[in-house]
Amino acid sequence: MFTNIITDVTTDISVWGVIIAIGVSLVLGLVIAGIYAMSGNASKYMLISLAILPAVVGVVILVVNGNLGAGIAVMGAFSLVRFRSIPGKSLDICFLFFAMGVGLVSGMGYVIFASVITVIIGAVLLIGSRLDIGTERSENKKLRITIPEDLDYSQCFTDLFEKYTKSAKLIKVRTTNMGMLYELTYEIRLIDSSMEKSLIDDIRVRNGNLTIVCERNINFESI
Repeated sequence: MFTNIITDVTTDISVWGVIIAIGVSLVLGLVIAGIYAMSGNASKYMLISLAILPAVVGVVILVVNGNLGAGIAVMGAFSLVRFRSIPGKSLDICFLFFAMGVGLVSGMGYVIFASVITVIIGAVLLIGSRLDIGTERSENKKLRITIPEDLDYSQCFTDLFEKYTKSAKLIKVRTTNMGMLYELTYEIRLIDSSMEKSLIDDIRVRNGNLTIVCERNINFESI
């Protein structure tokens, strides 16, 4: 069903097959980049990377004469390079593996197969990115509050959390500054994102204007 267009019956590399394979890789890369853009995570350099990555991987596979073992090793090398850089969202990494996989398949000469998996996997990724599953978790924030050691933290901020948040859970307590201070870590979900500054200002009054950090809880969004 999925035939190889690069080699003929004499196993010689077909020039036209190579041209078609690289051309298809570029087109599929543009398709993947378009799907990524529609998923709502568009980034200029990420789009460029996704557009050319299938062609780059395809060229490398052609250089190693379509050897499957060498192709898998190439994908592993690309993966190591990616994970040595700054971690990104899991969806971004998924798109990178998607682009590399398409480049690997098209570089092996199976351009129809590469086109089919691009359509199928691309549709799944696009639909998944549009679903509201996990949206509630993504609204959670991590709030770190530094307090003096003589402040009873068990009930100190309860009224503020009732006023500004839908939920607030103390997940970690640790001492700092040689035991003279406590650092409290909460997982909170604000009633309204515009209330963040008001919440921080009110906490500053309670904790003596010590350090307060409110950040997006990335544990659910990246790997």
